[in-house]
Amino acid sequence: MNIAGKTAIVPGASRPVGRAIAKKLAENGVNLILPTFDWPESITDMEKEFQQLGYSFLALPVDLRSEEAVKGMVMIAREHFGSLHILVNNIERGGMPALHGGYDLPHNRGQWDLEIATTLKAKWLLFHHCYPLMQESENGTVVNISSISGITGRSGAAAPFFNDAYSAANRAISSFTETWAREAAPSIRVNELQLGLIRHRHGEETRGWTAMDREEKTKIEEQCLLQRTGTPDEVASATLFLIKDADYMTGSVLRMDGGFVLGSQQVPPMPTGILGKE
Repeated sequence: MNIAGKTAIVPGASRPVGRAIAKKLAENGVNLILPTFDWPESITDMEKEFQQLGYSFLALPVDLRSEEAVKGMVMIAREHFGSLHILVNNIERGGMPALHGGYDLPHNRGQWDLEIATTLKAKWLLFHHCYPLMQESENGTVVNISSISGITGRSGAAAPFFNDAYSAANRAISSFTETWAREAAPSIRVNELQLGLIRHRHGEETRGWTAMDREEKTKIEEQCLLQRTGTPDEVASATLFLIKDADYMTGSVLRMDGGFVLGSQQVPPMPTGILGKE
């Protein structure tokens, strides 16, 4: 897919992972629509950086959990750029057990609903209301950003990171990916990038990571086959691949976790067997 001159919606661009994705697209000539909500200092910093870099972008304050707000954003996208070709469904909210603790604690009142509404409902609203505008283009692509929490849940070395509602929401995203791929074919491809522990997201440079003790961090390092967390730039490169180069992929889930899921089962030495002893 030739993406120069195309238009993309990229939520979460004020934060490191979303920003890396938005920058990668802008460097390839894509016009950006950037819905923002919280993190005001990060939003200001993003707008300043993108203006200095000369990117074509429109930042809009949007609560993506609100259907009316999403519909309004799509109308503005139509008026401003006239078309929409790319949706990077990078919207989520997860409560790290290492940071937040359990749902029963007073400060977590409403946390369950927040995780489901942001991680799951907002993704559905974005696709549902962007789809008609994307259909008007000759081709388009959607990338759902999800998490390996949908596989691991709140268990093992990942337990400090992935709360129950967040994990359940991420398992459901793959159902969206498959359904939307069927619905949108053949003109729109829909794929999923399933992330493991990424710096600034569920790795280093987060408060949850800081809250863990050395033993918990060691368990993570031992389970990850590549012995490290991922980076926002690596996520951006994988996202660009799904958008730009994966022309014969739709309904697929690309797992990018450094081998974290596979690392839960080690390969033992080959047994000598009994036949040679006979």
